[in-house]
Amino acid sequence: MTTTTPSRGRRRAPSRMERAAGKAAALQRPRVVLALLLLLALVCVMLLDGYLRAEVGGDQRVRTGAGSSDVPDDILDGGPIVTFRGGRATTVSVPDKTIALTFDDGPNPTWTPQVLAILEKYDVPATFFLVGSMVSRYPGVVRDMVGQGHEVGIHTFTHVDLSYQSDTRVRREMEQTQLALAGAAGITTTLFRAPYSSETDAIDNYSWPVYKKLGQDGYTSVFVDTDSDDWKRPGVSKIVQWATPKKNKGASVLFHDAGGERSQTIEALPQYIEKMRAKGYTFTTISGALEKQQGQQAPAGAAPGTGGSRLQAAHREATGAILYEGKALVAAVAVAEWAVPALSVGLLVVGVAVMGRFGMMLLLARRHHRLRNRRRFSWGPEVTRPVTVIVPAYNEKECIANTLDSLARSTHPIEIIVVDDGSTDGTSEIAREAALALGMTNVRVIRQENAGKPAALNNGVRSARHDIVVMMDGDTVFEPDTVRRLVQPFADPEVGAVAGNAKVGNRTTVIGAWQHIEYVMGFNLDRRMYDLLRCMPTIPGAIGAFRREAVLQAGGMSEDTLAEDTDITIAMHRDGWRVVYQEHARAWTEAPGSLKQLWSQRYRWSYGTMQALWKHRKSLTDKGPSGRFGRVGMPLVVLFQIVTPVFAPLIDVFTAYSMIFIDFRAALLAWLAVLCVQLVCAAYAFRLDREKYRYLLMMPLQQLAYRQMMYLVLIHSCVTALTGGRLRWQKLKRTGEVGTPAGAG
Repeated sequence: MTTTTPSRGRRRAPSRMERAAGKAAALQRPRVVLALLLLLALVCVMLLDGYLRAEVGGDQRVRTGAGSSDVPDDILDGGPIVTFRGGRATTVSVPDKTIALTFDDGPNPTWTPQVLAILEKYDVPATFFLVGSMVSRYPGVVRDMVGQGHEVGIHTFTHVDLSYQSDTRVRREMEQTQLALAGAAGITTTLFRAPYSSETDAIDNYSWPVYKKLGQDGYTSVFVDTDSDDWKRPGVSKIVQWATPKKNKGASVLFHDAGGERSQTIEALPQYIEKMRAKGYTFTTISGALEKQQGQQAPAGAAPGTGGSRLQAAHREATGAILYEGKALVAAVAVAEWAVPALSVGLLVVGVAVMGRFGMMLLLARRHHRLRNRRRFSWGPEVTRPVTVIVPAYNEKECIANTLDSLARSTHPIEIIVVDDGSTDGTSEIAREAALALGMTNVRVIRQENAGKPAALNNGVRSARHDIVVMMDGDTVFEPDTVRRLVQPFADPEVGAVAGNAKVGNRTTVIGAWQHIEYVMGFNLDRRMYDLLRCMPTIPGAIGAFRREAVLQAGGMSEDTLAEDTDITIAMHRDGWRVVYQEHARAWTEAPGSLKQLWSQRYRWSYGTMQALWKHRKSLTDKGPSGRFGRVGMPLVVLFQIVTPVFAPLIDVFTAYSMIFIDFRAALLAWLAVLCVQLVCAAYAFRLDREKYRYLLMMPLQQLAYRQMMYLVLIHSCVTALTGGRLRWQKLKRTGEVGTPAGAG
């Protein structure tokens, strides 16, 4: 065993690695916050969209036979307009031969404009009782409505039966609708009609307290005298007949401009207007009926417009905070209206891509397995010459002895170079002592000032005595025949590098089991696919072999990116070398044992991959093997390792959205179907790697929790890439629990 030490002694000041890590940590924090804010924004947008569509819970009336003993008789027997002037409940009837034409449930982008066109044609004013969520979704329709001189009232924000709701919910339904009206048309209103209401004699002990409370707040509640029942779609003649008052009486007449298919309403409305005018009726708004009947300028609680304003008597001009809050609400809804459909389309595309990927992986993995495991398959003459194993190490005191112990059992002749990258925990001393204890004379320990993993690997490559170099991490252990199997593809002179089969050794914890599934299903199936397509993007740092001349030809391990393994792999493609996967060369590595360390590792991987792809973007226009990677491998990596992983969690998000707002059972079945497809792929991958199936029991939980974390990591990486951030080699805390390959199984 030989040892090389630097000319300078151990430094007391913080190392370059430590300084870079501290600076990187300081830069990461705001990016993590931004990533979380992006996720929160997405969730808020989807919740807002679901709330706007009024699909939360049941809002139909289910109470029947409610008493009305608390409701005054003069209210039950009175007119359709209930005011609370001076705190006293009073009803007002519509004058004889007068129609207060009202429409509920709008606005609707299809039917409401048609209604407005008919009313404009016949010069008929009307009162529209609007649902706040619809107002916020279609503000332009409301602006046109108010601009034409029609009157608007509140029909709650989500079309909920207020008689079942708390005072807080009632207040919120009213305030939100007022905000929507302010944002859409710059007004508020004093008119209110409750969903599922009809004539005043239907007021009961549950709903009466709501009307009284709203009356105290200045609202005028409006009921109906005559209901067209157009929502039943009974036919045009029936709608006209049912909307006609008896004995020339005045009436508050109910139609609907939304809430369903309204073609019969559109056809019946002109006939109804002509019929009523032929009978001598005139049309007015609710405020007009009050003014005509009571001789007032405005209903109770209303403030007339000033300065020549054309506002209806029930309208108030929105100013100050309510105006700006209303505009903000309308703007937020516009974002939700655009974002959710766009996300839905994106989800469909991602779903097709993910399913296509699974199908392609299964087919190509099966072909790869059969090809490489044929009895007569051979790379060429057996490779028996010695190789150099390079072990870069930074503070690996827990693991380095186990690593050397596993290499001591190698069935292939090797020399071992341990490159101590400025460790402060005695890694080099432990390595020397372990080599002496094992009687290993083929170990060299090289110490260098802390410069990062790429520099450590390059130091090892320059110092290697053999033409094939195997690179492994300082926390990894090899099986006895790993090196022998790993170097056999070099019998083919076209092969420049070989990726081994990295296994998670510490898989007894939940986090370890999740990563085990990911390694077997994702990484190894992917590598089989990429091998056949001749566009392998990454040789894992835990186990990879290279022709020394190929590494030197590529300029060594680059420090330009955090993913030096991806960088050198792509560089080899661009230099014309073939990169293959050797499934039987297995290494057992210690995966991160905490969520914090897992985040740090995957952040470095994903960000480094983005850096490497950007660095080698010119391969898109190259010819030969470089162009093959650029036009086949690079799009696959971008699609399957960046784009789809970012959007794939939307499957879970949309599943939750659908369960809450749409159809719980259908959404659950769809999610289970996707999970079953993934389980099939995972089971096949486990079969190929001869792994135990029991770990697949953790897969549903992995899809719910682990994938969401990977989503945040990718967003974090994308934000860092867009902001031009840079990170250095990040050291993970090791426990040394992966002692031997057998123990890892």
